[in-house]
Amino acid sequence: MIPTEPSEDRLYQAAELAQFYDFDNPSNPGHDYCRQLAKDARSVLDLGCGTGRLAADLAAERSVVGVDPASAMLDVARQRPGGDRVTWVEADARTVRLGRQFDLVLLTGHAFQVFITEEDQRSVCATIAEHLTAGGQFIFDSRNPAAEAWRGWTPDRSRRCFEHPWPGTIEAWNDVGHDAATDIVTYQTHYRVVGTDRCFSASSKIRFTSRDLVAALLADVGLKVDRWLGDWDGGACKTASPEIIPIGRLA
Repeated sequence: MIPTEPSEDRLYQAAELAQFYDFDNPSNPGHDYCRQLAKDARSVLDLGCGTGRLAADLAAERSVVGVDPASAMLDVARQRPGGDRVTWVEADARTVRLGRQFDLVLLTGHAFQVFITEEDQRSVCATIAEHLTAGGQFIFDSRNPAAEAWRGWTPDRSRRCFEHPWPGTIEAWNDVGHDAATDIVTYQTHYRVVGTDRCFSASSKIRFTSRDLVAALLADVGLKVDRWLGDWDGGACKTASPEIIPIGRLA
């Protein structure tokens, strides 16, 4: 049984929380790398597109479809500059079937980790395989469990502030718990409007999956990895690399 369905996560599904996402995450280190990877692609499928920053950017020069299960995130995506160039689809990456193939399939922002069973992760990999052209490429990222990124998600270490057009200054922080037996991390995200008692909160679950298991899941659905990156600067994936980033194609 899945403890938390990705589509039910309030952090992405609730409009009052989705409005903070871009301001709390002003940049994504993977976007520059993906832009370069998409250079020769005529079509791109962005699974787990969220608020659509990367999809809208890539759509300036090619056909792009953005898929996400969270309607609140897609509402933000549709309203961003360039959002009218993207075909937005509200659907689950485990089950979506669009009836077409793409030169590049993306799953960035650690979206792979919201699928917390092997069965679900295998289903996402199958979706990637189903939508790749014969010469197409895929790329996604997952935090390396050996780097134990969750240790930095305590209230003291994660506290931060950012400005929002409405309602102003926001203080944000996280809290976290890690299940060593399953490598599932449960974390809370809190946004407090400074100067008031208004606070918006959500609880999320993600899975930290080993490189060996990621490789096995990809092989199960007929995908071959050409390169394993350990960071978005292009470094090789090593034992303690912060990221596990496979780049590959159909086997």
